[in-house]
Amino acid sequence: MTSTFLPDSRSGPAVGPPPPDARPHRARTRRRTLNWLTAVGFQLPALVLFTGLVLLPVLFALYAAFFRWGGFGMPSDYVGGDNFTRLFQDEVFLGDLWRCLVLVVLSLLLQLPFALAMAVLLNQRLRGRAVYRMLFFAPYVLSEAITGVLFSMVFAPDDGLADHVLGAVGLDGLGGEWFAGPSSVMAALFLVMTWKYFGFHMMLYLAGLQSVPAELTEAALIDGAGPWQRFRNVTLPLLAPTLRISVFLSVIGAIQLFDLVWVITQGGPDHHSETLAVTMFQYGFKRYQVGYASAISVVMFGICLAFALVYQRFVLRRDLEGATTTMRGDGT
Repeated sequence: MTSTFLPDSRSGPAVGPPPPDARPHRARTRRRTLNWLTAVGFQLPALVLFTGLVLLPVLFALYAAFFRWGGFGMPSDYVGGDNFTRLFQDEVFLGDLWRCLVLVVLSLLLQLPFALAMAVLLNQRLRGRAVYRMLFFAPYVLSEAITGVLFSMVFAPDDGLADHVLGAVGLDGLGGEWFAGPSSVMAALFLVMTWKYFGFHMMLYLAGLQSVPAELTEAALIDGAGPWQRFRNVTLPLLAPTLRISVFLSVIGAIQLFDLVWVITQGGPDHHSETLAVTMFQYGFKRYQVGYASAISVVMFGICLAFALVYQRFVLRRDLEGATTTMRGDGT
């Protein structure tokens, strides 16, 4: 039989349950506050640098794009959207957009597949493959200025190494103008770009290939799959996240290309090798039309931002969702 406790006047007032201890709650509050201050402490330096070196220059470029400004003093000659209207009436700028698209397409169709093929080859058990990896990656270590000077000498018309090699094998007709010809300059520049950057993408693919489980490839081999079937059905799907990152970096790099073009051709001959960045530099630092150059920079930024957002939304979404982690307030 259970008994119920009743208050007894003889034993004093009834004693209820003890009040909840506030110490655990205060400890959790202190831990959350400490975690928040720690996060702010780590992020504040990066936030200050990002604001000073990225955000403020972008905002000032957007502001300057609405002025006719030579770069001295503060912008004062407000012209509204005239700089942007002028952009899309400028044949050089429209040609820059077309050349940018050509470089992007060539990179995706030629440069990246070539890098992938070399990565698959060097992922096999080959004698001296570490040496080959180093040799193919070495051009990426060189600066763009050194690469530009080197290939300016290699492709010098009539006197460069390329013309001498072609002449030695009886292909004199293939040489000649290279960077000096309007019809050949973009092809020659893309050849230099491929030599310079394919090693970087090759190393990305090699890193991705290292994460492909050997058990899956061996199982496909036991099932009778040939080399192409193993690559298409096993290796390529598992390499897809690396491929998506490589494509993103290649497109953004082609849009922002400047160093190689400036060192080798400075946009010539007759603007046939100019890119968006080269045109922006020409107007901003050679002709002192900084307002117009700022409008070009804003358009470049808009193109890169739009591509990044769309690519992240529709292509990288699955990869980002898989990498996202959450943290609860209690620190677990």
